[in-house]
Formats: sequence, C-alpha cells, structure tokens
Amino acid sequence: MFLAVRLYCSFVMEGDIHTVLDLATLISTLWVIYMIRFKLKSTYIKELDNFPIYYYVVLPSAILAILVHPYTQHSMISRICWAFCVYLESVSVLPQLRLMQNAKMVEPFTAHYVFALGVARFLGCAHWIIQVYEIGGKYLYLIGSGFLWLPMILLAEVVQTFILADFCYYYIKSVMDGQLVMTLSSPV
Repeated sequence: MFLAVRLYCSFVMEGDIHTVLDLATLISTLWVIYMIRFKLKSTYIKELDNFPIYYYVVLPSAILAILVHPYTQHSMISRICWAFCVYLESVSVLPQLRLMQNAKMVEPFTAHYVFALGVARFLGCAHWIIQVYEIGGKYLYLIGSGFLWLPMILLAEVVQTFILADFCYYYIKSVMDGQLVMTLSSPV
C-alpha cells in the first residue's frame, strides 16, 4: 500500500527519475509478495504474524496525514497521500519486528537486511537533524508548508530510527558474540 501511494505521489508531484525508481521498487516488491504468497507459502507461520497492522500502523498514519500535511500547490488528496507515505514509512517495520519477536530467532539474511535498514534510517535522520542545525531551525515552522509539517517529518524520521535502534543493538551484540542466527530473548 505504501509503495502504491508513494508511486502516485511521485507521479503527480514530481514526474521525474524518482517516479521510475518508485515504479521499479513497486514491481520488485510485488514480485517478493508473489514469491511469499505462492512459491514460499509453506514457510509462512501465520500464528507468529499477529500484528494488528490496520489499528496500529495504517489507521494512525491516515488520521495523522489528514490532520498534518503540507500546504503546496498540489491537490488536497496528493498532499494527504504524501503525508500518509511519510507517516506510514516511519512505522512500517513494526509488523516485521513483531514477527521476529514472536519467532524468537532471526535468520542471518533477515537480520542483515533489517540492520542495514536501521543504519539507512539513522543516516537519514542524521541528515535531517544536521539540516535543521545548519539553518538554525529557521524553516522548521515555515508557515507556507503547514505549521507542523516540517517538524512532523523530522519526528517521523526520529521515530523510525528509534524503532530500529533496539534491533540494531541486539544485532551488533549478536555479531560481536559470533552468532550466525540472532536470538531475541526480550522485546524488539
């Protein structure tokens, strides 16, 4: 859902190389979903995948997008979709983390991927914090872009970074102990 909305926003708002990249990402994600649903269906353990995604991820992101979104020359639906993408992306890893927590162990390939995602989110968050620091916070509450929009982007980056920070801690601890398969004894 996130990628489809992002592709829509990219097409409507930008229409450049980002649209092509978002389309490629959507196609590869659809391929992964196909593989999981049909080719690798026997490896799926439904009992472990019990995160109420609509109540804790989609619905809060949608409500927040309606309340706090940018004010640009684009249509209202495009602006709300853009905000929805930002908020949804910040919490989209929660179901995966819950699944890994329920399984109590994480295979190396999955652990490497989630750790890389955590590092990427940390660098993205650091970029936004450095930007705010360099401009002295002047544009943080820029009226023309929606009074809370820019602080909410920064907050979304920080939230996503902190969600993944705990996993990254256990990943590094596991690697330092020389474990190939990461075990989770406490909540991620």
